[in-house]
Amino acid sequence: MATREIRDRADRRFEEALKRTGARDPRDFYRKRLKELREQDAEAFKRALGYFEERLIPAVAREDSDPVAEWLEYGRYLAGLVARGTTMQVDPTGVALAYAPPVPRDHLVLHLPDAASAKALVVGIPPELSPAQRATYDLLVSGSQG
Repeated sequence: MATREIRDRADRRFEEALKRTGARDPRDFYRKRLKELREQDAEAFKRALGYFEERLIPAVAREDSDPVAEWLEYGRYLAGLVARGTTMQVDPTGVALAYAPPVPRDHLVLHLPDAASAKALVVGIPPELSPAQRATYDLLVSGSQG
């Protein structure tokens, strides 16, 4: 388990990285995933907490890490625990690519569940969505067609 000092360093480094890069804070999305896991799959919830304590916090606290990228990977991991599927990144023109770190900051990152009826799960959103990314988000996450 991460010590208070390591947690504080990780929090500070992540906050600084968000300010420096202009990246959006994804933690609200991830809290929703954790809540889903807690309600639906106790074992997966336990794995998610283990990843957070044993991998995410120590990695973000390391001086040689990219805190935003580490959190994005945690989001991908959570989405995979919620639903089997494929994580994709969508560039500003709307082209979908396989998830491949490091993800450019202007890419929308979505986890597409294998179940055809399931909505996409947000993993990462760029500081501003392009019109093509907004249309993708509206269709796959919100379920609306504009």
